Amino acid sequence: MRWDRLAEDYLERAKSRLISSNGAYKRGEYPDVIRYSQECVEMSLKACLRLIGVEYPKAHDVSDVLVDVRENFPDWLRKITDKLAKISKKLAMERGPSVYGEEERGIPPSELFGKKEAKEALSEAKYVYEQCRKFITQFVKR
Repeated sequence: MRWDRLAEDYLERAKSRLISSNGAYKRGEYPDVIRYSQECVEMSLKACLRLIGVEYPKAHDVSDVLVDVRENFPDWLRKITDKLAKISKKLAMERGPSVYGEEERGIPPSELFGKKEAKEALSEAKYVYEQCRKFITQFVKR
């Protein structure tokens, strides 16, 4: 199986979500920034897991698997695995509310997420994407 082709494709999709997140931020569509940032993080991390042949759960958060297999990554990536996992878990928890709000309480997404939260999510997505891109680039060149 050509895991590198799948990983590179996932990373391209992650890049697309990052571009969408940035555009949503510029338009002031802050709940959409959260969603696109989460999708960017999800696809970036799944690209790394796929590249090393790890089967990940078909769920939005892969933080537990990422931590469990950290020994398969180079030292520099192992050192930041906990940070990547924390970002994944946080954004995955915010994904649903960024789309639907808190329906039980009648709170729309636009009242849950503002500029501050969007800026943080976008920054985290950029960080995760860049780290994953670095790993995939290095891995494929080997």
